Amino acid sequence: MSASRTRLAPSPTGALHLGNARTLLVNWAVARQQGWEIVLRIEDLDGPRVKAGSIEQTIEVMEWLGLDWDEGPYYQLHDMAPYEAAMVKLAGQGDIYPCACTRREIEAASLSAPHASDHELRYPGTCRPAQAASVPNALFDDRAVAWRLRVPAGPTTFVDCFASSQTHDVQQTVGDFLVRTKTKMSSYQLAVVVDDARQGINQVVRGDDLLTSTPRQLLLYERLQLGPVPTYTHLPMVVGEDGRRLAKRHGDSRLVNYCKRGVRTQRVVGLLAEWCGLGPRQEMTPADFCDDFQIAKLSPAPIVFTSADDQWLQGR
Repeated sequence: MSASRTRLAPSPTGALHLGNARTLLVNWAVARQQGWEIVLRIEDLDGPRVKAGSIEQTIEVMEWLGLDWDEGPYYQLHDMAPYEAAMVKLAGQGDIYPCACTRREIEAASLSAPHASDHELRYPGTCRPAQAASVPNALFDDRAVAWRLRVPAGPTTFVDCFASSQTHDVQQTVGDFLVRTKTKMSSYQLAVVVDDARQGINQVVRGDDLLTSTPRQLLLYERLQLGPVPTYTHLPMVVGEDGRRLAKRHGDSRLVNYCKRGVRTQRVVGLLAEWCGLGPRQEMTPADFCDDFQIAKLSPAPIVFTSADDQWLQGR
């Protein structure tokens, strides 16, 4: 195993768009520049939202963009045992507890509480036991409950390679967060920590929408005693002209859309290169992007995708 390893970890719950492409391309370019090994991991635990053929399409589009990798693809659903082992360890240490609360109940209790995002409310601790205690593994089969990590009060700090020093109080922002759902599936937070540790990932490059997830993952690294944590690099997001996360409301920015319309890979890479500070947009190969990219040229501000960008991609 080489000294440094990173991962390209798309989720097939939605088609890759230009924002995803920028993050993946930067991750790939930095890895190839630095000699890191690249692992492809398909994060497919959210089964109901994974449409038929979406995994194959995700891989094909990544190849069309010019990305390659050294290992994988690995699929989370193909081996659930590591997540179960992590749950057993956390349960034995008294670090988790069952929670029967519905989202509606949490919303009702959290109307005035701070939260991490529009989609995540702070859990008020309704089901949290007064004292930590080990719990029997047999309870994991109970579909009436989810499982939450006991989060301590106080700040968690880390240094991000792009976003600099970070301090987050997880208990104040999201509270005791989920590690397992009522459908008996590992949460994103637990799965990504277990996978990164077992796959030897020590360099994580991703969008800064996940910046607030990092302190949660650091807490899990500590509780699971997984050793040194990865080095994190969180990149600014691509947003629409309204300043909101890139989505359908901003038009069809899916890579598969441009591919089907006959847009050349070099044209997409050229736009992404401009977004990465490499000068005025012009067609560029992935190899040239890799040669020219410098993370120091990235703007700390979000990138705005406009209708003019879409027209340029289509040669208008």
